[in-house]
Amino acid sequence: MRVVEATGDGLAAVGPADRPEPPAPGRGEVKLQMLAMSVNPADLLLLEGRYGVKPEPPFIPGAEGVARVLEIGEGVTDLAVGDLAIPLPGPAWVERMTLPRAAVVPIPPDADLDQAAMLKANPATALAMLKDIVGLQPGDWVAQNAANSAVGVNVIRLARALGLKTINVVRRPGPEERLYALGADAVLVHDGEGLPPAAPGRAKLAFDAVGGWGTEALAKLCDEGAVIANYGLLSGEPCRMDPSHLVFRDITLKGFWLTKWFREQPKEKVAETYAYLVERLKTGEIGAPVAARYPLERAAEAVAHAARDARDGKVLLITSAHPEA
Repeated sequence: MRVVEATGDGLAAVGPADRPEPPAPGRGEVKLQMLAMSVNPADLLLLEGRYGVKPEPPFIPGAEGVARVLEIGEGVTDLAVGDLAIPLPGPAWVERMTLPRAAVVPIPPDADLDQAAMLKANPATALAMLKDIVGLQPGDWVAQNAANSAVGVNVIRLARALGLKTINVVRRPGPEERLYALGADAVLVHDGEGLPPAAPGRAKLAFDAVGGWGTEALAKLCDEGAVIANYGLLSGEPCRMDPSHLVFRDITLKGFWLTKWFREQPKEKVAETYAYLVERLKTGEIGAPVAARYPLERAAEAVAHAARDARDGKVLLITSAHPEA
């Protein structure tokens, strides 16, 4: 079976390899044929050895993807061969995997494969941050940087569905029209220098994917007592925020990591979250653009593309089983 292997020595230290075929499914298990897998910022951090976990090399990266059910084990009655599904555990940059049925989320047979391949991480991060950090009410404002990222786009769309308003910071002109079309209430262009432009509201909650002075810019958009949740390291710099925001305005800075969220939530909450996201996927209320697809054999090119600073959309890996392979 073909997989993608990495050493953790940098983005270029990745390539195709052969691994043993996963076993046939036992009782309560299913075997999946992977179709498409996303390349996320977290994957890039893992390849560089800068992620929250450091697997022993060589390791297989990949946090999410979409698959077709290849075989079902005894006792599995709610899935059939040929069904589409999302595997919750990784590593995902493989041709096939065998998992417990409980670790698989069924999705509609007509689901868009590109969007389904991105369902596990980015939409779930956006929804969990919107619902589980602060008790938000319809009409409340939420601010974020990296607003044209996959998480950012899903924050805009899910916030709109929840009756929330969003202030969206981007580093350069260009994506404003698209973000407004998705439901953004305000889009501010700010490169981290000086004060951010004025916003129409004050945020009760803010999402920081950048760190560095991006955190300070968000703090200036927040109301007193707000919470800033840092979930990314795009700048490669520590979060920076003037202490006056902490001392005099009672703003809280905390972290959010979806992997930790998974560990802490009851399985019923995880199932409820993905059931909600699957419904939003069916109606087209969530999703993000795709910049390119690469076969597993060209994983190094896919990683290099995903690491580009100016990139409009997600990069996907596809297996030979993908309809467009």
